[in-house]
Amino acid sequence: MSGRSTPSRTGPPAETGTTAVGRPPRPPMGPGRGGPFAGMNVPAEKALNFWPSARRLLGTLRPERAWLVLVIVLSVAAVALSVIGPRLLGEGTNIIFAGVVSRDLPAGASKDEVIAGLRAAGQDSQADMLGAMTLTPGTGIDFTALASVLLWALALYVLASAFMWVQAYVLNGVVQRTVYRLRERIEAKINRLPLRYFDSIQRGELLSRVTNDVDNISQSLQQSISQAVTSLLTVFGVLLMMFLLSPTLAVIALVTVPLTLVTTAVIAKRSQKLFVAQWKHTGELNGQIEETYTGHALVKVFGRQQEVGERFRQKNAELYQASFGAQFISGLIMPAMTFIGNLVYVGIAVVGGLQVASGAMQLGDVQAFIQYSRQFTMPLAQLGSMANLLQSGVASAERVFSLLDEPEESPEAVGSVPAGGRGRLVFENVSFSYSPDKPLISSLSLVAEPGQTVAIVGPTGAGKTTLVNLMMRFYELDAGRITLDGVDVTAVSRRELRSRMGMVLQDTWLFGGTIRDNIAYGRPTATEDEILEAAQATYVDRFVHSLPEGYDTVLEDEGSNVSAGEKQLLTIARAFLARPSVLILDEATSSVDTRTEVLVQQAMSALRSDRTSFVIAHRLSTIRDADLILVMESGQIVEQGTHTSLLAAGGAYARLYEAQFAAPVAEV
Repeated sequence: MSGRSTPSRTGPPAETGTTAVGRPPRPPMGPGRGGPFAGMNVPAEKALNFWPSARRLLGTLRPERAWLVLVIVLSVAAVALSVIGPRLLGEGTNIIFAGVVSRDLPAGASKDEVIAGLRAAGQDSQADMLGAMTLTPGTGIDFTALASVLLWALALYVLASAFMWVQAYVLNGVVQRTVYRLRERIEAKINRLPLRYFDSIQRGELLSRVTNDVDNISQSLQQSISQAVTSLLTVFGVLLMMFLLSPTLAVIALVTVPLTLVTTAVIAKRSQKLFVAQWKHTGELNGQIEETYTGHALVKVFGRQQEVGERFRQKNAELYQASFGAQFISGLIMPAMTFIGNLVYVGIAVVGGLQVASGAMQLGDVQAFIQYSRQFTMPLAQLGSMANLLQSGVASAERVFSLLDEPEESPEAVGSVPAGGRGRLVFENVSFSYSPDKPLISSLSLVAEPGQTVAIVGPTGAGKTTLVNLMMRFYELDAGRITLDGVDVTAVSRRELRSRMGMVLQDTWLFGGTIRDNIAYGRPTATEDEILEAAQATYVDRFVHSLPEGYDTVLEDEGSNVSAGEKQLLTIARAFLARPSVLILDEATSSVDTRTEVLVQQAMSALRSDRTSFVIAHRLSTIRDADLILVMESGQIVEQGTHTSLLAAGGAYARLYEAQFAAPVAEV
């Protein structure tokens, strides 16, 4: 089971070094266990716990502290240069306006003489305005000074843009490395989760957390960090410049702050729950699509397209409503901020015009202040709209964190099975249940000697597959112990344990690769000759030569370009190549035809030589030659013996055998 990890509701996470072949067996259904469409009507998630989740999300950036400091330094430099720009442009406006006014004044007169003449003529307002200006009567526009100011402004904006570009580059690296580590944590977590977790969650829901939610976190971090740092620095820098220009106008601009905070808080509170619902419905819709696609053949066979389509439309409508509501309500933040900014703009324009007329300010200073007011309200609006993105990202982060917080398998041991062990497996008073209130296996004991073939039969739900799951430690025992070659399986690592076991399942699993690669999955270090030997022994070689590319044929979509029986032969060849100490065959020949089954049985006989083998079979004809047959009912071994002795006893095995081979079709 090593290598590629394929999350499933009915299978455990992949673990490196395991030689099991195929998907893990499907445990019997019980209370709370996942069926084909389990989890579609799960209760709604609790409301987003925003601040703890947001702090935890920011905590994932801790390894990037040094780079974040550099991001802040670059942002400070860029914002500082950008903030100085409007002041320089205001100086340019002052030069132009002063030149236009001075051109109409008498040449040779001083500024004081012109002002005195205006006051004598009763034109005090014009005298006050000229008093605030720097000009020489009759000279016109000073283009040299104007060019110098404009060149300085251009240089500042170019440098600011360069700093912002470098900041964006560094920040992109910070976010992508953070998300990279987060994906690694998720992958490692999946490999440490017990099989119980995959029994309780939809595959599509899990995939949505690993893909959609992580991508949303990446986008949210990328945009929100950049906007937050730049916007906050811009607000403080612009506010400082506004107070230097005019404290009166600065106070008017500050009115936007409480209005912005109140408006953002009211809108964000309403959209918060909708964002949680949006990503919840996204996961559920993905789960439904994945299940429908996986079982599309059965959907068509039973004519359930209409019902499936109706369920899809219902779930899609729920996602639409949640997404529309979240985006619409949170989208009100920017228009609201723009409206508040326009009100402030009107106030600044009116009061600033009066101050220019009174000589308290120059025209260029008012122009610069109006630019600053735009620069002041814009980051406030960005901070408000960022709440939209941040809520969505934190909602996704909470879903990912809930996965990372799931209880894991018990800690790994450091012991090992003795080298050369032949696979003596002993169950000592083993008890296990999927649900505490519904016992399944109770005080079960058995001994499987090396080289012995143990067949397990019984009705569906008797605990046959559960028994082999316990051998592989896909589940932990409630009581008792299992030993392999005298060593308690809990005293060795799962990798060590599973490297001694091979499993061939009814539900085959092949990955996208060549036939050679799929066989070699059982033992990656195998030579070409060993791969060919395994293929010939399991009759894979017979059908491979009929394929266009032979062993280099690439399997598509989990082997959709080969038949079900051929896929099963490939998984048997994989187990043959692994040559484990303990072999588990769970309905391993159920998908092959009768003639091929005979051939495979011969191959399996060679494979089982000197190895402990457990064979789960419903077709009793396949286990007649087993050394020991265990008959299970309700988690208990009710009979054990050879095929002949159990038939002679006339008990449960005999009834099963007669039901398959001797009894006519009975009326119900």
